[in-house]
Amino acid sequence: MKSRESGDFTETRISSEAVFDGRLLHVRRDIVRLPDGGEAVREYIRHPGAAMIIAQPDPDSIILERQYRYPLARHFIELPAGKINPGEDALTTAQRELREECGYAAAEWRHLATLHPCIGYADERIELYLAGELTQVGSALDEGEFLEVLTVPLTQALAWVRDGTITEAKAVTGLLWAEKIRKGEW
Repeated sequence: MKSRESGDFTETRISSEAVFDGRLLHVRRDIVRLPDGGEAVREYIRHPGAAMIIAQPDPDSIILERQYRYPLARHFIELPAGKINPGEDALTTAQRELREECGYAAAEWRHLATLHPCIGYADERIELYLAGELTQVGSALDEGEFLEVLTVPLTQALAWVRDGTITEAKAVTGLLWAEKIRKGEW
């Protein structure tokens, strides 16, 4: 039996069952063996992952999207992002989403980080990219997708984070990252 002070708190799956299999999300319920030998139930969501883009037409502005999010019944301002398709690499997803949703192609791409937004209940990962040298090529939204593309000064977007206009966690993280890049700190 491992002590709580040992630093190894690994849990081992005993059994697993599918609770729900949807188009995007898959809910699992596992029984796990705890480090002290006990058992517990872990319910979590399997997610295919996503790519999110900090797209800047110039160093002082950023492309954002405004779209309605059904679970919270309101519009949100976010950074462009999208689900990684099966077999698709994350950079390809980022390039596709920037073109489809915002109508831009980028000549420069830089991977910045891998984010895990919901570690308590999901395995989702978000690959964060910086896109530069943008060219407008025309958007092609997916069927049933509705959004407004906004190009705003980065200072305005950061003010929206401060005043609560932007609350979506991925966007907050990405905008703070963009600010660090603009200041030459990262």
